Amino acid sequence: MRIFETFKPKNEIIKQFVQYYYIEIDDENIAREFTCFPHYNTAISLYKSHKRYEDASVEFQPDLLPLQIFTPIRKDVFNVKQIGEIYRIVIIFNPLGIQNFFKGLDFTDFITDFDFFSKNEINQLFKNPDVEILTELLDSFLFKNFHTNENKIVKNAIFKIFDDSQFLNVFELSKNIQVSRRHLNRLFNENLGVSVKNFQEIVRFRNALSHKINQKPFDNFTEISYKYNYSDQSHLNKVFTKLTHNSPGNFLKKGTHLGSEDTFWHLK
Repeated sequence: MRIFETFKPKNEIIKQFVQYYYIEIDDENIAREFTCFPHYNTAISLYKSHKRYEDASVEFQPDLLPLQIFTPIRKDVFNVKQIGEIYRIVIIFNPLGIQNFFKGLDFTDFITDFDFFSKNEINQLFKNPDVEILTELLDSFLFKNFHTNENKIVKNAIFKIFDDSQFLNVFELSKNIQVSRRHLNRLFNENLGVSVKNFQEIVRFRNALSHKINQKPFDNFTEISYKYNYSDQSHLNKVFTKLTHNSPGNFLKKGTHLGSEDTFWHLK
């Protein structure tokens, strides 16, 4: 059985902080490698019965307990190897989203030693792959932990960065929200694990990619570069090469779009 399916939260509060969920099952997998790319979202991956190694590979072992992994904002390419059967459920959070459900954790790096969900909750999640049931369960488990994260400065900065109608450099952005550039960068690094400039670069890259894959695939890169506030196509090419180690054309040619959201990997 092979499944890769994305699905959205239904709870109105959860929708504000979770972009989507996905389930991935492949009981015929022997060994698969893929590369994923910089993203402003974070994720919790729940593996049914796996072990994680230092090289980020995960291996299925039927006698193991479930594995829970938090993946922070990525500013570099990230290689994953999955050995043996795959059965995982993944929660994709918007920036700062996870901070509204779990307290006292440093979300600027990988977390592999914390139980985000209880043993009973995990057992329920892996009992049935039906996405309607999974949506209800995930929504309810997250909602039970919901609290408001009052980081207004970072939230305001993120909102302005996502505004395609203008591009503010770090100095202009900090001035616009009336904090110092140094203070804003410190808050971004403390809460997101990246600088303001890194975050802006990742957002523009992801928005341009989504435009090309999901919205208007026939638009050329010159049109896309101006829409997302690159100085020209050469600037867009330079950023794509930096973030993906590929030109835009090669990057898209080698990639696979999985599900109906923005999962775009290079499968090996």
